[in-house]
Amino acid sequence: MKLIEAIERLEPLVNKELGEILNIEDMVDIIKAKGKTGQLLEKALGLSNSSNNLDFEDGELKTNKCDKFGNPKETMFITQISSIIDDLVQEKNFYKTHLFEKISNILYVPICKEGKPEEWFFLNYTCFNINDPKFITIKKQLEEDYYSICKQIKFHIENSIDGYIHTSSGKYIQIRSKGSIPYRPIYSNIYCKNISNKNHAFYFKKEFIKAIVYAK
Repeated sequence: MKLIEAIERLEPLVNKELGEILNIEDMVDIIKAKGKTGQLLEKALGLSNSSNNLDFEDGELKTNKCDKFGNPKETMFITQISSIIDDLVQEKNFYKTHLFEKISNILYVPICKEGKPEEWFFLNYTCFNINDPKFITIKKQLEEDYYSICKQIKFHIENSIDGYIHTSSGKYIQIRSKGSIPYRPIYSNIYCKNISNKNHAFYFKKEFIKAIVYAK
């Protein structure tokens, strides 16, 4: 499915409460299972669960918790880094990275989670294409953030007391720990050792979400 096709299916769902578009049984454990709302949206759009790198043929679907005005309440997951750690250490060209593939074309759908789950609703969406001229400043910042984070990771490995990576941040994106017990370490072939005792992932910071929503 192309991203543009998903928009056509999404528009009738905007501003409708979940109780209007989902069955009660669909919402079981929706509060406890943090990502379930996004999974239900995928189902409503006709997306199938797969191992593809992207949700759509040409982009990604991203959802995030917000208030009724659309203000983001959390950071937004992008991708895990265990399989790309050595690309980061070597500062692989930003435009040839797995990260760039994941963030270059996004359908962002904020979800207001105030009140009971059946009262939650999807707010108006934002399409972020990194090559859209109106996002040129954001594009440049994301590239700058990427190289800054690569340098921070390398510094942590070589200089921190434990020899591990730690939270590394730019203006719009960051890397921080992700995962639950039992933790899975990250191994670097370049350093020939574990450079973390748990997985880490890229996240969009709330500043990115605000920037794309209000871009002109």
